[in-house]
Amino acid sequence: MNRATHTTRVTPFGPDSTEAEVLVVVRQLAARFSTEDARRDAERILPYEEIRTLSGAGLFTLSVPKAYGGPGLSTRTLGEVFTELVAGDASIGQIPQNHFFFVNVLASAGTPEQQAFFYEEILRGRHFANALSERGSRTARDFEIGFARQPDGSRILNGTKYYATGTLFAHWIPVYAADEEGRVHAAWVPADEPGVTVEDDWNGMGQRTTGSGTVRFEQVRVPAERIVPVYTIFEKDEVFGAFGQYLHAAIDTGIAVAALRDGKRLIHELARPRKETGLDRAADEEAIIDLFGELALGVRTARALLREAGDAVDAARADLNTLTAAEASAAVAAARAHSDEVSLKVSSGIFELIGTRAADRDLNLHRHWRNARTHTLHDPRRLKLRYLGGWELNDTPPPANGLV
Repeated sequence: MNRATHTTRVTPFGPDSTEAEVLVVVRQLAARFSTEDARRDAERILPYEEIRTLSGAGLFTLSVPKAYGGPGLSTRTLGEVFTELVAGDASIGQIPQNHFFFVNVLASAGTPEQQAFFYEEILRGRHFANALSERGSRTARDFEIGFARQPDGSRILNGTKYYATGTLFAHWIPVYAADEEGRVHAAWVPADEPGVTVEDDWNGMGQRTTGSGTVRFEQVRVPAERIVPVYTIFEKDEVFGAFGQYLHAAIDTGIAVAALRDGKRLIHELARPRKETGLDRAADEEAIIDLFGELALGVRTARALLREAGDAVDAARADLNTLTAAEASAAVAAARAHSDEVSLKVSSGIFELIGTRAADRDLNLHRHWRNARTHTLHDPRRLKLRYLGGWELNDTPPPANGLV
């Protein structure tokens, strides 16, 4: 199954680890992953070894609270982690996103016993994927997978989930399902449980090695202690949705960072100056400098908005009420809307600054645009603008729906 398992804790990070120490490790790994990023994408080489490396380095433990033996990383710094990893390899960087999403489910709605069990699983090197999306339902938030209640309180899963990012690499697959009253729960299923079939059939044009395939469940029993009532999160003030969207914004920002970095390198290596300029280097052309500066401004703004949003989520968690939750959601909506736009703009704009040679398939420079276009389809930018405008203009809090 290519999944690393451990009987003892493997993480080098703990309650005394500093965020600076974590970022040093993350940047080293990102630099290492970046050397083969283009080849993995072009040949669709799945990053089994790289995910084992992430696990061994302790990166799946970063949001485990200090009280349970984890480093309890701040939201702001977790965003930096994702931006750096994605800049190294966008697919590898996206794979942990759903893991942290479901750690947040546990933190927000799990019982103390569930939290203790799964936090220990994480500290032993195990991590989560996801089984959220379905096809054919009226909306993306309608879950029709079979979730039959049994006399002992367990549930039987029957059905299929799609776009299940990271399931090829994970130890646990949390499944979203609705009960008889339409209330959403998350059911944790071991990836190797009898009746679970994970298919490597993801065929997207971008994010090609995320393992976002199909998962089939046939008569899979989930004990009551592995089921978390997600619906309870929205019965009170929350930043659950803001946190999830924040990680998506970090992914888009990382794609933009990678595109700008590769664009700079190729302007110096491949681009030729226009003859009429009399220059020896394209990098000295004023028009190219100006346009590259505009792209760089977009990336810097994305990073600044991301940090502001991370601070807002952290502040809301420290003093959670309707006002702080709304401000966190609005800050994340701003970061998400801008990172969406800038990832597409930069990954496309670098081509015109490099010239025709940028279109050479062997460079695989277009992977950044493909990754951006694919990932930005997760949630409509137009809704982020609507929620942001409603808050800033009319003091209308963004909806508590887990999506903002």
